[in-house]
Amino acid sequence: MVFAHDVEIALQAAVVLANSALEPETIRTVDELSAFFADFAYTGRHDGDAAERDAVLALREELRALLVAERDEAVVQVNRMLAEEQAVPRLVRHDEFDWHLHAVAQDAPWATRIRVETAMSMVDVIRADELSRLGVCADDDCEGIVLDLSRNRSRRFCSTACGNRNAVAAYRARRATG
Repeated sequence: MVFAHDVEIALQAAVVLANSALEPETIRTVDELSAFFADFAYTGRHDGDAAERDAVLALREELRALLVAERDEAVVQVNRMLAEEQAVPRLVRHDEFDWHLHAVAQDAPWATRIRVETAMSMVDVIRADELSRLGVCADDDCEGIVLDLSRNRSRRFCSTACGNRNAVAAYRARRATG
């Protein structure tokens, strides 16, 4: 494990949320957002309404900018996000998760919690100088964000679809040159 479990989950969730804005848009409805809530084991307040959906989806551009930022710019963004949300880190333990950090109350709006959890996770990424684990998909036709948590840092594509498309293209190119 590269980072603590809660950091990895928050980073994965932020990448999925940011990438959901790309065509074809993958999170559009309240139900799709509720599935995202469950998939990433979020806890705390979840209103499950259109206002919450709009607030969470409005984060996508900011999260994308943070996740692909250079280190010094990421620091500026993280500090701004944490200050704006008046984040105060504290250790918590709940459900099946052992001690980990939260920085806003569980009853804070979900969009606020996503924003702060992502910023807090980026603190670890920045401190460890591991921003190279985040990047843009190697597929020329894709702008998806890639989170590489592999030991050998070999992940290049944001999804299996992009990886398969490039593997097929490489195979066809090899066959064509014979």
